[in-house]
This record gives sequence, structure tokens and C-alpha cells, in this order.
Amino acid sequence: MENDRQKRLGTEPIGDLLAKFSIPAIVGMMVNALYNIVDRIYIGNIKDVGGYAISGVGLTLPITTIIMAFGMLVGIGAGTKTSIKLGQKKKNDAEKIIGNAFVLNILISIVITVLGLIFVGPLLKVLGSSPDTFGYAKEYIDIILVGTIFNSLAFSMNSLIRAEGNPKMAMITMLIGAVLNTILDPLFIFTFDMGIRGAAVATVISQIVSAAWVLSYFFGNKSTLKIKRENMKLDIEIIKTIFAIGIAPFSMQFAASLVSITANRALASNGGDLAIGAMAVINSVGLIFLMPMFGLNQGSQPIIGFNYGARQYKRVKDTLKYAVTVATIIAITGFIVIQLFPEAIIGFFNKDPELLQIGVKGIRIYLLMLPVIGFQIVSSNYFQAVGKPKHAMFLSMLRQVILLIPLLLILPNLWGLTGVWMAGPIADGLASLITAILLFREMKGLNVAHNDSLEESANLA
Repeated sequence: MENDRQKRLGTEPIGDLLAKFSIPAIVGMMVNALYNIVDRIYIGNIKDVGGYAISGVGLTLPITTIIMAFGMLVGIGAGTKTSIKLGQKKKNDAEKIIGNAFVLNILISIVITVLGLIFVGPLLKVLGSSPDTFGYAKEYIDIILVGTIFNSLAFSMNSLIRAEGNPKMAMITMLIGAVLNTILDPLFIFTFDMGIRGAAVATVISQIVSAAWVLSYFFGNKSTLKIKRENMKLDIEIIKTIFAIGIAPFSMQFAASLVSITANRALASNGGDLAIGAMAVINSVGLIFLMPMFGLNQGSQPIIGFNYGARQYKRVKDTLKYAVTVATIIAITGFIVIQLFPEAIIGFFNKDPELLQIGVKGIRIYLLMLPVIGFQIVSSNYFQAVGKPKHAMFLSMLRQVILLIPLLLILPNLWGLTGVWMAGPIADGLASLITAILLFREMKGLNVAHNDSLEESANLA
């Protein structure tokens, strides 16, 4: 008998189903964002060094983004294929994917940690560190690199919990780590007087606990799918499948790292260390509104993947429509809050007058096109969810590589620091327009497939 968790993906009303899957994912992603946000709030308020310390953490963003990119490569790639296999009623194939994903996470994490610790010093210099920020950046990232394996396991395997149809457990996993990090941060930073190192230690401890929780789920009795020893032997075809789909979100995250590098160098040249700190704050604020959209993606992915595999194309379209609508509402809300209260938002992280002045102008301009970002993010995820990695990768790379990096190289030469801020909304607007064109073509094809499926069903009847 088909498991009830998977069966409801193809039968329950889409609105109810999306709410059940997305709300836990949104809560989980929002809480997960606290890892970065809480760190930066506490670091920004360290007496006498907060402004430069938060700039130091901002310099490490490309490295932490790459760590997350590899987590997405395995987790989202494996999660998407797992959902499709479950839709096709191939449980054994789904468990083979999970076993391979588990081993891949461990191997990739070890490589990242070793290479990262060897080359972190020269890398921070390339990223734009100055004598005032290098020490803070290195103190923080050295510890974060040691915890890479726990970070990757917690994130990637959590995607698989959601893929098998248990979004509440996936939410609990994220809640455990993020809440623990929020509690430990002030303890290590201020009580134990560890400063920026304390923030990193608190983060790694929280990731260890999250990873342990995820693994206990798959090795215990609560999961439908299990991590089995016989499935841990790497299969090159499974790896290719995981990477083929996971390459789109990986590329997006890797591109985000390149954007951070390019932006940090432009910020350092046109605004100095505190401009880098301002961008770190802007990125943190952006996360508050982007994470719900990513949660919508995670919630809609198994629904879209399952129904696409089951050839229920109307449910696929309905899921996409609901997700785009909700994402747009979130984006517009974020835009209004940011434009009305920029001083209060920036000041919550750090009250340095110069950083505040730079950040208020920056956040208003850089996130100017926030209302259309929700559409672009959810639509890109659609192509990933139905197993079309080339389309998904192009749309993921469009904003951050094809458009944003060239703009960050060109516009500062014309308008200085304002040019850095302007690159964001211009890239967002163009990327959303191109995404709309591709999605319109895709929906026409899906309509044809839906009509063919109905005709086939009628003939069988």
C-alpha cells in the first residue's frame, strides 16, 4: 500500500497541501536565517569593534556561501529525485539516492574543510580584507570551516526529510539548531568573553546538534525511507542524477559567492571597510524576506515533483500559481517595511554613524526591486522541481552571474558607491523579465501535456 505521506501529495487540495508543507519550511528557513542574523547582531554590538567585526564577518560570506552551495548540490538534487521516485512508486530507488547523498556529504565536507583551512589566509586577502578586518574574519571562518561536515549533513539530509513527506520534522530540525545558536551566542561572545570566535563556536555547536537530530531520524524508526549500509556504496549513475539537478541551486549559491567577492572589492574601493559592513547588514535583512520564499520552494518542490512524476499536470500548475502569489505578497511586504524604516533596521545591527549613513542609502537602492524577486525565485525552482536542470541553472545564474557581476564591475566606475547599490535592482528587473518569458513557454508545453494525459485517460476508460 502506498504510504499516506506520499499519497496525499497527489490527492489533497493544493492550497491546503502547500500550506502544510510550506509553513513548516518557511518557519524552518526563517529560523535557519537566524544563524547569520543573530551572529551579526551580536557581533555588531561588541564594544568598540562592532563595525569592523561585522565587516570581517561580511568578508567571510563567500566562503560560507560555498559551503552552503555544496549542501544544496547534494541535498536539493537528491531531494528532487527522491520526490519523483516516490511519485513513481519506486521506494528502493529513493533509498539508494538517500544512501549515496549521505556519503557524498561526508566526502565533500572533508575536502572543503582541509582545503579551506590551508588556504584561508590568502583567500581572505583576495576577498578584500584590510589590516583592520583580517583578524576578525580569520578568527570566525577558521572555526566555521571545522564545522562544515555538520552544517552540510544537517542541511542536505533535512531536504530529504521534506522530500519523503515530513515537513514538520524538517522544521523541527532547523528550529533546534537556530534556537540553540540564539541562546549560545551571547553566552560565548559576552559571558565567556570570546568575541567573534564565540559566535562561530556557538554556530558550530548548534550545527552538530542539528546533524545528530537528522541522522537519528533516518537511522531510527520515524522515517519512511532509511539510510542503509548497502545503499552507501557510491553509484556513478545516481551521483550524476543528483548533480544534474543539484547543479542549478549549487550554481546559484556559487554565483552568490562570486557576487560577494566582486561586491566586496567594489565596496572596499568605493566606500571602505564600513561599506562592506553595511552590505553584510543589507544581506542579513534581505535574508529575512528571501528565506520565506526559499521555504515556499522547499514546500512546493515535493508537491510539484510528485505530481509531475505522476502526470497530474494541473496540480503542478496550481502549485506554481499559489507559490508565486504568496512569494509576491511576502516580497511586497518586505519592500514596504524596508523603504519606510531603513534607519531603524540598520541601527538594530550597528549604530556607528558612518555605517548607518552608508547602510540606509544602500538598503533602499539595493533592494528596490524586491517586489519581483519572489516571482523569479519560485519560477526558477519550478524547473528544478520537474527535473529540468538546464533551464533551472540558466535562471539561477542569470541574475547573479550573467547580469549582476558585470553590473558590479561597470556601474561603480560611473557612479561610485551608488553604482554598487544600483547593480542589484537592475539585475533583478532584467532577470525577472527573462524568467517570465521562459515560464510562459513552459506553461504552454505543460498545457499540451495535460491535454494529452486527459485524452489518454479517456481512451483507456
